[in-house]
Amino acid sequence: MFVPFSVNDFLDRAETVYGDRIGVVDEPDQPAASQGSLSYAEIADLARRQAAKLDELGIGAGERVAIVSHNSSRLMTSFFGVSGSGRVLVPVNFRLRPDEVRYIVEDSGARVLYVDPELEEALEEVDCEHKFVLGSDTDLYAAPGAVSQPWEADESAVATLNYTSGTTARPKGVEITHRNIWVNAVTFGLHAGIGDRDVYLHTLPMFHCNGWGQPFALTGVGGRHIILRKVDGAEILRRVRDHGVTVLCGAPAVASAVLEAAQTWEGEIPGRDRVRIIMAAAPPPTTTVVRVEEELGWEFIQIYGLTETSPLLTVNRTRAEWDDLDPEARAAKLIRAGAPALGVRLQIEEAEEGAGEVLARSNVVMEGYWNKPEETEKALAGGWFHTGDGGAIGEDGYLTIADRKKDVIITGGENVSSIEVEDCLFSHPAVSEVAVIAVPSEKWGETIKALVVLTPGTPSDGGTEAELIGWCKQHLAGFKAPTSVEFRDELARTATGKLQKFKLRSPYWDGHGRQVN
Repeated sequence: MFVPFSVNDFLDRAETVYGDRIGVVDEPDQPAASQGSLSYAEIADLARRQAAKLDELGIGAGERVAIVSHNSSRLMTSFFGVSGSGRVLVPVNFRLRPDEVRYIVEDSGARVLYVDPELEEALEEVDCEHKFVLGSDTDLYAAPGAVSQPWEADESAVATLNYTSGTTARPKGVEITHRNIWVNAVTFGLHAGIGDRDVYLHTLPMFHCNGWGQPFALTGVGGRHIILRKVDGAEILRRVRDHGVTVLCGAPAVASAVLEAAQTWEGEIPGRDRVRIIMAAAPPPTTTVVRVEEELGWEFIQIYGLTETSPLLTVNRTRAEWDDLDPEARAAKLIRAGAPALGVRLQIEEAEEGAGEVLARSNVVMEGYWNKPEETEKALAGGWFHTGDGGAIGEDGYLTIADRKKDVIITGGENVSSIEVEDCLFSHPAVSEVAVIAVPSEKWGETIKALVVLTPGTPSDGGTEAELIGWCKQHLAGFKAPTSVEFRDELARTATGKLQKFKLRSPYWDGHGRQVN
């Protein structure tokens, strides 16, 4: 018997088994009306009414629906109301500039655009055939009792189109299928030990790799979702205390924010011996792992993956064999990317210099890049997904990431194309040459540095560090702007004129053992 996977399998089970249970507690301080606490039966009803509204708008299966939103219960419901009804959800990074959002809406061909109320004014000039502001629920949902047209599930159909920055200045749409999402959610839930007693705090943006699959995994087992709109260390601790949170995900900056807030927290740190914090985007320093386990009393779990892999490829969770290790020795093992997740195969493609590239095969690997057949063929060459990361696999099967083959910087969990930032700086009249590189950051994992050669004759006040950083912030999303600029007389190049970025990066990574963080 073959029954195709669908993202709605997760919500269908939650409604059947846990219909009366509170499934989600919305952020109370949403700029529009918070939806408060919703049972799984109510979430399922809203998803069906959202699908029925799309029917009314004439949006058919396979058509794209974009949403630009901070974390909210309306965004979470859309994973089921849009994707679960056969349409394609396009979750857009709310930190992007209006022109970047416009590009994604136009490139995806989205006919519907939902916008967070806080972004309504900023995105006023972004046009779409049907455009609605979240919170006006008569625009989002059909009338109570409305029935949506049935969709015959197709697990190979694209469920979400997730845009990610890569080696090009423009982001690429990653086609994630129902099968990708299903396998990722179940596998992630298995490795993280997700169950119906879990309470999940959404510190991770839901647009980011579909919240790593947690909107599906937690829903499928009847766990409770707690929506957090904006990351704040003290607020995370309060939500852990008030809602009995047991698991949360995020970049190392989340752990840093919580550790900082814990220094002035009055009373016992909540969640001790109960919370699992799952980290990705960059391995934190071993000292951070030790502090998480000792000062907070939370379990640290490290994972590795990409948008193109839904995202889970590896998991690193403490194991019985490490119980007798001292905290620092255990932390040193935990900051590795981890062992392959169930169903994942990894291998290293040897390189002439530096670490070999990590290749992966799995049911979580994307269908391809939207409308980019050449990019897709290159990424999936030989039947393996080429991650663009350099690494090594130890004798115990654990992967360590040592370098980045793609010209991508990952800062605070967000991908930034070095080429895009370089293009922006080149447009400044004072810049003659520029190389944008990643340098280590204790808070963000990596941060962006621009190495700049000024145009001869540039006045002293025309090409300052502050001027160039400000220029980038005017033309790019804020997180893409360099945090520092260093001026050079020349930049290291090959005989053919190609920038030698590994040489430019090297001095900043001395003592780190690898050129990626």
